[in-house]
Amino acid sequence: MEVTDIGNKEEGNVWHRKPTAGKSVLVTVARTTQRGKTVRFLHVTFDIKGDSFLAGDHHGNIYVFDISRNRFRLVQKTGQACTALAFSLRRTTELLVALADYTIKCFDKDTKQLVSWMRGHEGAVSSISVHSSGRYAITTSSDTAQLWDLDTFQRKRKLNIRQSFCIQKVFFLPDSNTILSCFSDDSIFAWESDTLLCKYQLPVPDCGPQISYKAFAVTRDGKRLVAGGRSNLLHLWCLDSKQLVRVIQMPTQVRTVRQLEFLPDSFDRGASQTIGVLSQDGVMRFINIQTCKLLFHMGSHDNAITTVAVSPNGRHVAAIMDNGSINIYNVQSLTQELNKPPPSRVAVVSDGDAHQELSKVTVRSEVVQRPVMSSGRTRVKILRPPAVPTTDDKENELPAGLNKRRLVALLKAFGEYPAKYRMFVWRSLLCLPENHAAYSSLTDKGLHSAYLTLHDKYPIKSHKLQRGLQRVLSALAHWAAIFGEVEYLPLVAFPFVKLFQNNPMLCFEVVATLIVNWCQHWFEYFPNPPLNILNMAENVLAHHDKELLQHLVDCGITSQLYVWPLMETLFSEVLTREEWLRLFDNVFSNHPSFLIMACVAYITCCREPLLLCSQKQDFSYFFHHRNNLDVGAMIREAYRLLSSTPADIHPRTLLSDFAPLTKGQYPVFNHYPEFIVEYQSQEREKIRLQEMEYLGERQEVSALRADFVRRQAEEEAYYTQQELLQKAEEQRRNNLAQEEEKLTQQKAKLAAMKRELKVKELQLLDTSRRRFLKHQQDLRASQIQRLDQEIRRKMDLREQESAAAVQDLEIRQMELEAQRKRLEQHLLKEQGRMGREVEEEVEIRMRKADREEESLAELLHCPETNMQILEESLAEACQLGLESDWQRDIADRLQQVNAEKERKRERLAELHRQTLAEEERLADTMRDVAGRKWDEVMSARAQLQEQRQAWSSADADDQRHTRTRSPGFIRGLPLRPSTTAAFHIEINGAGQALKLNSATTARQAGTDMVCLNSNSPSESTSTNFSLDRGRAQLDSSERELLKEIRDLRQKLAARVREGSSAASQSVHTLSSVSQ
Repeated sequence: MEVTDIGNKEEGNVWHRKPTAGKSVLVTVARTTQRGKTVRFLHVTFDIKGDSFLAGDHHGNIYVFDISRNRFRLVQKTGQACTALAFSLRRTTELLVALADYTIKCFDKDTKQLVSWMRGHEGAVSSISVHSSGRYAITTSSDTAQLWDLDTFQRKRKLNIRQSFCIQKVFFLPDSNTILSCFSDDSIFAWESDTLLCKYQLPVPDCGPQISYKAFAVTRDGKRLVAGGRSNLLHLWCLDSKQLVRVIQMPTQVRTVRQLEFLPDSFDRGASQTIGVLSQDGVMRFINIQTCKLLFHMGSHDNAITTVAVSPNGRHVAAIMDNGSINIYNVQSLTQELNKPPPSRVAVVSDGDAHQELSKVTVRSEVVQRPVMSSGRTRVKILRPPAVPTTDDKENELPAGLNKRRLVALLKAFGEYPAKYRMFVWRSLLCLPENHAAYSSLTDKGLHSAYLTLHDKYPIKSHKLQRGLQRVLSALAHWAAIFGEVEYLPLVAFPFVKLFQNNPMLCFEVVATLIVNWCQHWFEYFPNPPLNILNMAENVLAHHDKELLQHLVDCGITSQLYVWPLMETLFSEVLTREEWLRLFDNVFSNHPSFLIMACVAYITCCREPLLLCSQKQDFSYFFHHRNNLDVGAMIREAYRLLSSTPADIHPRTLLSDFAPLTKGQYPVFNHYPEFIVEYQSQEREKIRLQEMEYLGERQEVSALRADFVRRQAEEEAYYTQQELLQKAEEQRRNNLAQEEEKLTQQKAKLAAMKRELKVKELQLLDTSRRRFLKHQQDLRASQIQRLDQEIRRKMDLREQESAAAVQDLEIRQMELEAQRKRLEQHLLKEQGRMGREVEEEVEIRMRKADREEESLAELLHCPETNMQILEESLAEACQLGLESDWQRDIADRLQQVNAEKERKRERLAELHRQTLAEEERLADTMRDVAGRKWDEVMSARAQLQEQRQAWSSADADDQRHTRTRSPGFIRGLPLRPSTTAAFHIEINGAGQALKLNSATTARQAGTDMVCLNSNSPSESTSTNFSLDRGRAQLDSSERELLKEIRDLRQKLAARVREGSSAASQSVHTLSSVSQ
């Protein structure tokens, strides 16, 4: 059987090799995807000619298969599964497709275009029936049926029913205008298609069980209707008389009828006599509705059919199998056995072997007519040709030196062979070849796939017997393919397996010899029982016991029930071990027809109990269980039947003589319908592959289910965890709220504690202030440090936001301090430079004065003493002026510091800005001081120039005195700006002692300036000494003043809130330091 996988092809050949004549299945069409998954076909339907059919799969692909042209073509991809198909009879290129979305679409198969789209059903469309004219179509669903006009594709009528009933099918009768509607209550109505008036109703059978019609079929002439449903009964209606004419009972295997299809015949004028019945077991049985005989069948339990379509010409049947493929059957091959002519009853005499065989049959027929115990042996010898005895002698010679005639005589004398030598005798009688190599080649193929699960169907306690039976059956299946399909083969082989369990090869050869000789013609009607053999047995029984046969016929018992159970089990169910061995001693010693005679003999020996049985179950039980029977009498009866049966009905005429197995290789066994066996083997292989695929898919499903369960558990755990997290979050929020409440309370407590600390701090500050006031002189340094720490702690606690500003202020103060220091250094450098310039000028003048003193030394000898006194007075006056200037400067600065303190107390919030203002004011002060110093220097220079002009007109003495005083005076000018003013004040204050007026002083000053050019070394030395001492005191005082100013600036921030007492104390301290 050829299998065509169309895959994803859009067109191609249906079969690639021309089907062999006589094969029932032309081709099997399957469709698999690239991943190896099978795409199932769902529906098939033939066109009006019967040469092509439509097929739709569950992916929505619609194919057209043309059997006459051996082509297929993809005509449409609907994208969804189809529920019904039909050809349009008026326009042959159009087709109707009912889809899973409850719509009906009309496509053109040539152009592949959508012609129309019909909507209106609320359920899946189960059938489409087209009128013979092609104008109308009826679509049927479970709740409604709708009539469509295929010219306009408009709905013409709609049939609605009550909710308690369902529509089974609504369809047109062939070649008429009648519509039949069938409902779930077994009611059938006929309607006129034009007027939609009810013509008649078929009467519902009131006797017998309700069938619940599901399937319907009408002959082509529209006169007969067959209906079936949930029963094995078929109702045959005559639509002309509107009467139920016959009830047909299907075999017991049929419990539900799924589909009914008439098989058309070219010569029946539309009155088909053969109907196909598809039952729940997937087998479609074709029967004759007149004779009620089973003609043939399609499908099997292993290869079930789901739906079929019969071509209108009756040539082909397209069947969708359970695996989703399509089998295309040739009806002629299925019915060729039925159409065979009966065998000829005329015997033709020919020369040679045929003549000898005919003679042999004739002689045996004559011997059969004579009594058994008559002395006919001599007559037989006389009538035999001369060559026959020699042939018989050769045939009677057995291996191992045994003679069959002697063994038969021994068997007849004792009724059985000795148990000790029975196996040896059997081996000799059967002429076993013992082909070890051939048997090994069969066993090397392993267990046959058909017997892998043998233990499930035939459980055996002994594992050894189970394995032995599997090996023998597998070897038989590998020897001939049919033995993998024969269901009763284990029953045949098991007794021999039990006998030869230690020698499986002999067991195999015994069973093979038995099948070749005593099971002749058993497999010609496979998978059905051997009807020809059963007919032989029935004919023999009819000849010898007509009464018993008539009783069996009256009870409805056929030979399949009273002969076949004995033959398929080889009497192993009805006989004991010893009885069975005794029977087969005689079977193996006689012609193969002896087994049939033994079956008839068993029936005739059990005549009395069989005549008492009337039920089918009793007969079935009788022939499947042991009964009280004398085996010896049964064997004798078998011999009587063997000898007394007429030749025309004797099985010997149709069965061949014994033929042993060939040496070396076993003979080819092909006496069976190969196409059926091959078909079944292929279908079994498909089923096995499908089972493997199913198991794989089942494992995948189980894995997916486990994964789903795992994911479901994970999801449940996740949601549970989320709920716990939500609860925990709520709990934490509650805890946080409680903690916040506690924190708020703690903050309130902390604020209260801070307030207490602040109060205490203020108290401590007051205490510290009192201590500072009491012990200011003794603990000044430590008090300032404590005040700094207290101010920093207070500012940190009160004003944390101003910490950065304070730090910036401190950094700014440090920068100003560094700038002030740089300015002081610059001033010191300028003072030093000016001092060096004055000294250089004084030195120049002193050298000039020295030169003048050399000339005026004598003139200055007298006033030398006065000049010393004057110099001492001037030095004291300068010293007092310096001290008064220092005190006045310090007092001024202390007043500035107090003013700054008062302003800082009033403007504490503007500390940074005031500090910057003070820093600018300090810089201005320094600039003023520097400016005043420069002004004094410049005024001193101007006075010096004026004195130089005045001194130029004075006398030499005055000039000498003036030169003596001017170096000290000039040396003091650059060092302090207030020196000149102080000097004039002290001169005026000391005028009483010296009795000098201002003019004299000016004159003396001019004189002194003139005297700078004196060359007297002694006078120059004394004058320089007194001036250097004053400058040293001035420098030390100035350094102390600068140090005090630096200390005041450092303490400026710490002494913001100091009172006037601290200021006065500071004044006193500074005064003491200056003194």
